Amino acid sequence: MRERTAGDFDYERGGHSYPKHRRADPRIAGLINAALGDARTVVNVGAGTGSYEPTDRLVLAVEPSRRMRVGRPAHLAPAIDAVAEALPFDAATFDAAMALVTVHQWSDPVKGLAELRRVSRGAVVILTFDGEALDRYWLAEYVPELIAAERRRYPPLDWIAETLGGTVTVDPVPVPIDCVDGFAEAFYARPEQLLVEDVRRSQSAWAFVGADIESRFVEQLSSDVVGGAWDRRHGHLRGEPSFEGSLRLIVAR
Repeated sequence: MRERTAGDFDYERGGHSYPKHRRADPRIAGLINAALGDARTVVNVGAGTGSYEPTDRLVLAVEPSRRMRVGRPAHLAPAIDAVAEALPFDAATFDAAMALVTVHQWSDPVKGLAELRRVSRGAVVILTFDGEALDRYWLAEYVPELIAAERRRYPPLDWIAETLGGTVTVDPVPVPIDCVDGFAEAFYARPEQLLVEDVRRSQSAWAFVGADIESRFVEQLSSDVVGGAWDRRHGHLRGEPSFEGSLRLIVAR
C-alpha cells in the first residue's frame, strides 16, 4: 500500500479537511460538464474525493492517495490506485479525459498530459490556475511567499495547450461569491474564512510556506478584518457576485 501521495503534496498526512471543504460548486461543474460535450465514458485523473465527477456518464476515477480514495462519497464508484504518468488503460479507451486542479501536483506533467491524450478519443478537459494571474487576488498582499510558491508549481497555460495539441481553448472561470469549493480564491469576498485553520488545511498551498509565515498571515489578516483595514482596501469585493482571478478551464479537442 502506498503511504505517500505520488505528487508534490502529501495527502496522506495533509488531506484530512479536503472532503469537508473541497466540494463541487454547481456553477463550475456546469462549465466542466459542458466541456465534456457528449462523452459517455470519462476517465477522471487525480480524482481526489470525486468533486466535479459527472453522475450522468460512466466515469472511471484514478487517484494515488489512499486518503482521498476512502474519502469518496458512497454514490461514486471507487477510484483505482494509479498515477497520471502511467495510466493502466489502452489507447483511446475513453470518450474524454478530465484532470481537475491536479496537473501542478504531478511528478512529470509531460508524461501525464501525454497519457491523458493517449487514453482519450475526444476532449481532454483540465481545470487549473494561471500562475501569472495569482497576484490578482488580495492574498498576494498578505502572503507573497505563498503566491511565489504557487507560481512555481503551476505549468504555464500555453505550455499545457501546446503539449496537448489539437484545437485548444483556454477560458477564465469566474468564481462565484458563495463558491462552495474551498480553494483560496473562493473566499475573495469572505476573508474571515481564511482565518479558519481547517479551511487552510484544505488548500495545499500552505504546505509550501513555513509555519511562521502562516502565523504572520493569520495575525495580520485578523487584525485587518477586526480593525476594518481589509474592508477599506477590499470591501468592494463583498458586493461583487463573482471574481475573475486565476482559475482556468482548458479544453483540447
